[in-house]
Amino acid sequence: MPCTVLQDMDTSNPAVFVNGGLLRMYVGRRVRAVIQAIQPDAGGVTGKSTDDHQLVVKGSPPPFRLTNFVEVIGIADSDRSIRAETWTNFGDTFDTQNYNQLCQLANGEFKHLFI
Repeated sequence: MPCTVLQDMDTSNPAVFVNGGLLRMYVGRRVRAVIQAIQPDAGGVTGKSTDDHQLVVKGSPPPFRLTNFVEVIGIADSDRSIRAETWTNFGDTFDTQNYNQLCQLANGEFKHLFI
């Protein structure tokens, strides 16, 4: 039933894979980034991108406990902040180097392969 899954996917507003260095290219657009959550507060979470940039994720964190690494999908407010729509726990360990390589592929020569 792969076709059913593909039919249910919303491709009208895809989120671009970014790290901290690429975020500036997508201000005002929908992005997805993995951050290492450092300091949660009532207005969001301060974290470190996979390429060591400090980012602020705005919006109330989800009601569940965040793991060390979290994927956030939302709108890039600035070159250092994202307004979160979706939070997904990615666990307490994460290969940041591989994620950065994915970001480079998704924003470079092979951009056409990513939604």
